[in-house]
Amino acid sequence: MMEEERKIRKIIHVDMDAFFAAVEIRDNPQYKGKPVIVGGQPNSRGVVSTCSYEARKYGIHSAMPSSHAYRLCPHAIFVRGRFEAYREASEQVKKILSEYTDLVEPVSIDEAYLDVTINKMKMRSATAIAREIKDKIKETTKLTASAGVSYNKFLAKIGSDLDKPDGLVVIPPERAKEVLMNLPIGKFYGIGKVCEQKMKKLGVNNGADLKRWRLKELIRHFGKVGNFYYHIVRGIDNREVQAHHIRKSIGMERTFSKDLDDNEKMLEYLKKFCSRISEKMKEKEIKARTFTLKVKYANFDLTTKSISFPEEIDDEKIFYFFARKLLLDTLIRKCKVRLLGVSMSNLEDNNSNNAKQITLSFYDSFPAFVD
Repeated sequence: MMEEERKIRKIIHVDMDAFFAAVEIRDNPQYKGKPVIVGGQPNSRGVVSTCSYEARKYGIHSAMPSSHAYRLCPHAIFVRGRFEAYREASEQVKKILSEYTDLVEPVSIDEAYLDVTINKMKMRSATAIAREIKDKIKETTKLTASAGVSYNKFLAKIGSDLDKPDGLVVIPPERAKEVLMNLPIGKFYGIGKVCEQKMKKLGVNNGADLKRWRLKELIRHFGKVGNFYYHIVRGIDNREVQAHHIRKSIGMERTFSKDLDDNEKMLEYLKKFCSRISEKMKEKEIKARTFTLKVKYANFDLTTKSISFPEEIDDEKIFYFFARKLLLDTLIRKCKVRLLGVSMSNLEDNNSNNAKQITLSFYDSFPAFVD
């Protein structure tokens, strides 16, 4: 039997349908009904950011190289992203969601959770709220959204994905077991492609197979996340909707049109990344404890190196010092670089009691910071 807590909470997950592509189709009516791909051009080394449902019929998906997408669908329309347009539509959607509750947790630019157990409209039915939200989004933005309604975040997320596009799926407590037992393992939110393949090798093809595994067995095969798998297949998810969601990381990366083998050129890019990230962090009043460098070589080998600091920082000179150090320590001789990226994680709000800037003594121990 599912836990009693599920009967109390009313959670909605709202997910915009093929968001970037949908905005492009809305603003360019001639694209309607055609395969539209937002991202890199087919003759570039860029990737697909998102694509319309017509394009997905050809097997195209996010993060696929644009050149591969072109081979699958040569007649597709390739469009460069217009992030200001997407951000504007996203803000319109967020405004609609906030009309119903202050408990709105944005997950990304095109999806969010809402806790409407107690809501501003004093509506008893979460399903009715979800339907109203979908209608208002369509009326205001001319875009469609799918929604999932359930008693916890996990099942609401599953619901929003079951009937795309423009769907509304309600998973009440009495239906949860049926949905979870029949759900293909790859459809479980939190189980990626690599984990899906591992589970299938172990004979876990759907929720029913997963539920047969004991907690100890899952932890032995999958580590701590095995505890998460054990509970979600039983419909248990106690995570609350966090209205003030703190982003996990901030970063920048670039895939080069031609592979780089010039160290100085790579360092120029890293310096720009560090400067821009520092500016963003100061604007958002956040600092970080962990710096990560990402390097992808021409042969597609990927390396990431991280370093953690004793205190939170937002200083571009410190970022660049470690970017330079990690890059020169990481580079493989006689192998060109396809992609470079840097990111900061373990973020803290500047107003947090825990947030402190790196001390002068730490800073002075690295004279190479000074240009």
